[in-house]
Amino acid sequence: MEKSIQIISSVREELIRDSDEKTKKSGEGFFKEPVKLYGVKTSVVNKISSESFKKLPDKNKDIVFGLCKLLWQSGMMEESFIACNWSYSVRKQFIPSDFDIFREWVDKYVTNWASCDTFCNHTVGEFVVMYPEFIEELKKWTSSKNRWMKRASAVSLIVPARKGLFLKDIFQIAENLISDKDDMVQKGYGWMLKAASQAHLKEVFNYVMSKKTTMPRTAFRYAIEKMPPELRAKAMEK
Repeated sequence: MEKSIQIISSVREELIRDSDEKTKKSGEGFFKEPVKLYGVKTSVVNKISSESFKKLPDKNKDIVFGLCKLLWQSGMMEESFIACNWSYSVRKQFIPSDFDIFREWVDKYVTNWASCDTFCNHTVGEFVVMYPEFIEELKKWTSSKNRWMKRASAVSLIVPARKGLFLKDIFQIAENLISDKDDMVQKGYGWMLKAASQAHLKEVFNYVMSKKTTMPRTAFRYAIEKMPPELRAKAMEK
């Protein structure tokens, strides 16, 4: 474990070395809320993540998750991305009880849309494909007071939605969030519907049209963004 902790220190040293003020300022511009950044380009972060993961002397899931938690606790966005990558790298070791760990990470440590989406698109999304019974737990996140938990309930299904999975559950999550006034939540479930439309165009179009008078404009526009021009035009008719 001591060697693994040393790798965390090494990761942080590399992030500091590869940081620059221009990248930091540029990155901050993508967020309304305050974010903590080193100022390292995403491609460089991913390279550091991959190379440092290979150096871990023990890739047992519980040890990796312990290191991920340390990275999350730093509050630094680049470290959160590495935590996301590492947790996804041990996906073949996932067991049902891991859901409680993922829920804690989202609730305690996710503070922006980038960390939310990176973690939920991959790690949580992969988990619910492996253990689809946990979608019922995911639906409970829609009633959270934490905006990122609510967004996470939707964006965790982006990748499965593209594959045509869980359409009924996707509609239920959208229904639970439809009156939410937070634009981050609206964009999250609108994106989920957009992803679902790739495999279920007719069903998603009909759903969106049935909610046209109640769905916020932000979510509505996200949902129809990738539809054929004629359907988008029909959807936008007053």
